[in-house]
Order: sequence, then structure tokens, then C-alpha cells
Amino acid sequence: MSASADPLARLLAATPSLLPLAPALARAAAASAPVLVLGPAGSGRSTLARALHAASPRARRPLVEVDPGAFPAPLFESELFGHQPGAFTGAVRAQPGRVAAAEGGTLLLDPIESLPLNAQAKLLRLLAERRYAPLGGAEREADVRFLAVGPDDLGDRLARGAFRADLYYRLEVLTFRLPALAERPGDLEPLAAALLADLALRLGRGALRLAPESLAWMREYPWPGNVRELRNRLERAVVLGSGEEVAPARPAGAGERPRPLAEVEAEALRAALAWTRGHQGEAARLLGISRKALWAKRRRYGLP
Repeated sequence: MSASADPLARLLAATPSLLPLAPALARAAAASAPVLVLGPAGSGRSTLARALHAASPRARRPLVEVDPGAFPAPLFESELFGHQPGAFTGAVRAQPGRVAAAEGGTLLLDPIESLPLNAQAKLLRLLAERRYAPLGGAEREADVRFLAVGPDDLGDRLARGAFRADLYYRLEVLTFRLPALAERPGDLEPLAAALLADLALRLGRGALRLAPESLAWMREYPWPGNVRELRNRLERAVVLGSGEEVAPARPAGAGERPRPLAEVEAEALRAALAWTRGHQGEAARLLGISRKALWAKRRRYGLP
């Protein structure tokens, strides 16, 4: 993530949890077989896929990224394979597709689960035979390496008929999984440092470092948006701040020690009684309990 000649080394430095996979990742980068990167959205799946391309023998050739869900299903085949004049109404000139644009390089399908079912069969043939035909055109060969990004449950979608089993097994020749950020707390600090270095470079700022007091809540926070959320919170703090030390705003409740249930319940009782000026029936209604339950809880907590 900082300036380095080796994109995989940069990624591994920022993501220590991947270090055990370093030999496998290096071999995958050097190979031409398809790679499937699985994990929750925002976990860094696309970053890993891009690093594999950048560390591969195809690095000097294009990396073409395609979001299959970004196009209406009827148009996706044309977008992927291209078309010839007259292939359909409005096709007045030849249009090369994404496969042709990636010739000699890599085609990244992200997210793969958005691939329309009718296009999955043709992608399967392309993977198997390295041949395809633009709409209205003749068959041609394709020199393309395939990378795909998908969710953890991609395999489960086979039983539901949402994803072709034969295509899945073609793609999963080499598979890597990136867990959620909350499952790899050891990655938090090096990731934050690498992201801050990127932000400093991109925004023309000097060296940036994470404020030590921020780490306490960041270690406890579950990061539902994963690395994407971490990047966004850091960028917001950098843009709004001016010094070298970056202190991201703490989300509500993050880093706070959970309170005992009895303490929370007693506080709610006091608040309800104060709000209703001691009126038992109104306080019970406000709390969603019976007057008898309110009376019992008052006795339990010694409330007047």
C-alpha cells in the first residue's frame, strides 16, 4: 500500500493474517489458472485480486474489472463479448467487449454472484475453451486470465440454482478467503498505517499516524463495513483534520464496556418514574410491563 515494487509484499505487510498464505499467493500470481477470492463485502477481496494481477507475468497488460450487476441482463453479453454491426437494433458499429479489452491481461469479475444466469454458460465455455464469439460475429480465441470475487456463501448458491455448479468448479481452481476485519484484529493497526500512508500520498499531506487513544475503541469495534469502513473513517478524519495525528470519530457505543443488566434496568426504572412524576401506571405502560412487575422491580433495586 505504500510505494513498493512488490504489490503482494505491500499487501502482506498491511495484512499479517495473510502471511501463512504467502507462498500460495505467490504461486497463484505466477500461474494462469482462475482464482476465486471469497469473503464478506469490504474485506479487501478486490484489493487482493488486483495484487495478484499486479504480481503476475501479465502485469504489463490490462486489468479489466467488470461488475456484472452494473448492466441489464440483456446487455451484459454484449458488454462482455462485444458485438458486430447489425447484431441487434441500434448496433450501427462494431464494439469490442471487455474480453477483447483484457487481451493478454486479466479479467476481474467483481462480484461474480451478479453474473446473469444466461451469461454464465457462455463464460463457462470461455473458461473451458478460451474461445468466444461477439454478438453477430465469428468465433475468436481469447488470451485472458480470470479472477473472480464473491461472497462466502457462493458455494451454497448452487443448491438454490442461483449459480451454475460447473462454472463454480471452473473458477475455484485456486481459492482464497478473506475473513471479516473483526475476525483478524491483528490486521487493524498495520492496515490503518498502510491506509494512512496511501491517504497522505493521495491528498498531498505529510506523514500521518493514528492517535493512540483511538486504538482502544477501534480494537473493540466490530467493523460491520470491514476494511472499506476503516478506510472511509480514516479518510474522513484526515480530510477534516489538519495535524499529523489522526483520530477517527468513534461510532456510538464503540469501545464502551457493556454495563450490567441490573444497572441498565434500574436506570430505566428511575427515568420512567421521573418522567411520569412517580405515577405507577404511566411508568409501567412506558416500560411495557405490568404494575405488579414494576412494583417488584422497585423493591429489588430499592427504589422509592
